[in-house]
Amino acid sequence: MKPYKFILSGGGTGGHIYPAVAIANELKLRFPNAEFLFVGAQDKMEMQKVPQAGYAIKGLWIAGLQRKITLQNMMFPIKIVDSLIKSRKIIKEFKPDVAIGTGGFASGPLLQMANSMGIPTVIQEQNSFPGITNKLLSKKASAICVAYENLERFFPSEKMILTGNPVRQDLISIDDKREEGIAHFKLDKNKKTLLVLGGSLGARRVNQLIEKELEFFLEQGIQIIWQCGKLYFEEYKKYNSAYVQVLAFVERMDLVYAAADVIISRAGASSVSELCIVGKPVIFIPSPNVAEDHQTKNAKAIVDKNGALLLKEYELDELFEVSFENLLKDTEKQKQLSQNIKLLALPNATKMIVDRIEKLLK
Repeated sequence: MKPYKFILSGGGTGGHIYPAVAIANELKLRFPNAEFLFVGAQDKMEMQKVPQAGYAIKGLWIAGLQRKITLQNMMFPIKIVDSLIKSRKIIKEFKPDVAIGTGGFASGPLLQMANSMGIPTVIQEQNSFPGITNKLLSKKASAICVAYENLERFFPSEKMILTGNPVRQDLISIDDKREEGIAHFKLDKNKKTLLVLGGSLGARRVNQLIEKELEFFLEQGIQIIWQCGKLYFEEYKKYNSAYVQVLAFVERMDLVYAAADVIISRAGASSVSELCIVGKPVIFIPSPNVAEDHQTKNAKAIVDKNGALLLKEYELDELFEVSFENLLKDTEKQKQLSQNIKLLALPNATKMIVDRIEKLLK
């Protein structure tokens, strides 16, 4: 029997790339002889991250629409046509059995072309409020794997399956890694540790907040691991000290989560899914600059079940210090948030998604 071939697309941010890689890894476990090809957006981080994970990738000339009139927006229709033509050529040459999209600029043209060529397609929708591309693609998709309930108003219910978002497998059992995490990051085991996550590229407003509140944090007697993102590292590395570690990127997420007592995070879909599994007290600061404000909706889905706290960017100056101090002092509240967020975890997401893909091969 000829080996199965899988084409995957997801990129722009780690939140789209890592789920695609997790799905590919699980498919590889089940079908060791399978062939894989990723399709990403030229010049985006997937062009480095996917080869680092051991997979081949081809780039499309595609980018998102800006919110203002720019030359890039005027080029958008040309880029779409170019990406559709290139996607068709890639699919014709590679001849995949299934095409899988986890979001990002390139997955739209690739899945659209796969649909039109009669190749089974799987959409992995990570957010509680889907973007326009996945809504359009869903009409012809073979299966739609979702991470949140109540998405029937966006997608055909007969195609939908609630799986959750794929997460790194090493996060599923971090409870016994605390000592290793503290040693790895050279932390003081007698101090509380605050972990700040701004996403792989970084979050300007979160970084500005941490810079402004550094003295306040140190007065609380805590130590900080501050993942500021690669775009901001040069600006903030000057704050490295005995109690503040400024990092562009965290390689060992399992150990950093294990060491943390309280977490401040953006509310991208992958981050939210990871934090549910990790089960630590979280303050979400959603980015307001994403399509259809889906980070706020992701965070609200957790907050409404009393699993986390939520502060919007415009509330930070007024409410942050009191919210943070209250949480730090209230161990009962910390325990309650931890228990509730863990109840929302879907740790078998990757396996469930691959189960669904496997059905399409039959």
